[in-house]
Amino acid sequence: MLDIILKILLVALLLYIIANLFRGLFSALKNDPDAPPMSHYIGRRVAYSALVILLIILALAFDITTLNQRPY
Repeated sequence: MLDIILKILLVALLLYIIANLFRGLFSALKNDPDAPPMSHYIGRRVAYSALVILLIILALAFDITTLNQRPY
């Protein structure tokens, strides 16, 4: 059960990373001085990417999930 919750959380985080990528793109194209800069969204994307990697490493360390031993 914990494995399924972890996978849903990872997919949600990955979708949020993609959303921040596009928000940074639109921020760069708009060039609005009142809007947050593009680096704000890119920084969020990097931070959440690091969180995803950390969650995967912790899930593997605590045997919540396992690696695919034979990927083909």
